[in-house]
Amino acid sequence: MRLAVFASGNGSNAQAVIDACRDGMLDAETVLVVSDKPDARVTERAYEAGIDCFAASPKSFDSKASFEEAVHKELSSRNVDALVLAGYMRLIGSVLLSRWAGRIVNIHPSLLPSFPGLDAIGQAVEAGVRVTGVTIHLVDEGMDTGPILAQKPVTIERGETKQEVEAAVRAVEHELYVDTLRWWLAELKEESLCQREH
Repeated sequence: MRLAVFASGNGSNAQAVIDACRDGMLDAETVLVVSDKPDARVTERAYEAGIDCFAASPKSFDSKASFEEAVHKELSSRNVDALVLAGYMRLIGSVLLSRWAGRIVNIHPSLLPSFPGLDAIGQAVEAGVRVTGVTIHLVDEGMDTGPILAQKPVTIERGETKQEVEAAVRAVEHELYVDTLRWWLAELKEESLCQREH
């Protein structure tokens, strides 16, 4: 399976996916990194790993649709099978959703449906909850609303800072994403083989 990994920032989850592909933990290859922030650390990670990178600000395009058309062209030219969102801070629009339905997966640092959107860990700490976690879900047109594939809780100890909770969540994210991608990609591969046979 050929993957495109989307990220907007540091890219630690993107790196976990890249490493899992390289180390044989996933039966997949990361063939493209996509970033909406040309100066994001994830672009350096792509370069260091020898992976093609499409990094462009959507503001440099006429519209969200034209930005997504450019992304789609990059994906198609590399025969990408699935899109893996790993800290991509932009809603996927109709151009990509219509062409990649059921083949876009996202990771979110909360137990959805609690604390969707930006700063989920900050929201959880502010709310005083004792348990947060990580959710892997398929992407639809909503904000963190797609069908859930996997979840794992993370306990918030009394007095823990946001930074401490972030570190605990990040450790769970990397492992859960790779484990979930392993079976999800196997299912996708099986589906595509069945479609070819019919």
